[in-house]
Amino acid sequence: MPTLATGTSVSSTLRTARSHCGQRSAGFTLIEIMIVVFIIGLVTAAAVITFGGDRRDSELDKEAQRLDALFDYVREQAELQTRDYGFRVDAEGYAFVVFDVLRNEWRQVDEDDALRERAFPEGLLPKVVVEGRTIVLDQKKPSVPDFKPQIMIFANGDLSSFEIWLQREGGSDRAHLYSDEQSNIRLLLPGETEQKGAPARAAALR
Repeated sequence: MPTLATGTSVSSTLRTARSHCGQRSAGFTLIEIMIVVFIIGLVTAAAVITFGGDRRDSELDKEAQRLDALFDYVREQAELQTRDYGFRVDAEGYAFVVFDVLRNEWRQVDEDDALRERAFPEGLLPKVVVEGRTIVLDQKKPSVPDFKPQIMIFANGDLSSFEIWLQREGGSDRAHLYSDEQSNIRLLLPGETEQKGAPARAAALR
C-alpha cells in the first residue's frame, strides 16, 4: 500500500478527507440558520414598508414645517426690531409684510430674504381661519398689490389667533399650524395629535 512521506497511507488519508466532507455537508450550523432567518426578516420588513406601510407626503410635511419656522422667526424679528409684521396668504402662496411707520403703510419685507414671497407647492391647498373667521383666499393676484395682512404679528410678541391647514388636493392627510390660548404657535403634521406643554420649534427656513 502506497504511503506518504509522513508515513500515513494514501487510503487512510482519503477516508479521513471523505469523512470530514461528509460531516460538513450533513447540514447547516445554528449560526448559518440564524443568519438566513435574519435576512428573511429584513426583506419582509422592507416589503411591508414599501407596499403597505408609511406613505407620508414629504412635500406637505416640509412646507408645513417651513411655515412653522417662518412664523417663529418673524415673531422674534418683530420683538427685536419693535416693528409690526403681518402674514398675507392667497390660494397660490404667501408672504410676510412689515408696517412702515415712515410711509404709514404695509409693504413687502425687501430687506430679509427669509421672509420673501413664496408659492405653495403644486397640489397643496391652504385653508386659513383668523379670529374664528374663515378667510376667502384669492385665486389670482390683484391688479393693484394689497399688502394688508390677514394675520398680525405685533412688536410685543402678540399675534392674531389663527389656524392654517395644508392639504394635498384629492387627499385626506393635512397639516395644521395654529396659535393656542397662550399665543404659542403649534404644528401638527398628518397623524399627530395635540400635546400639552411648550411646542417644539422647527429650524429650516429654506
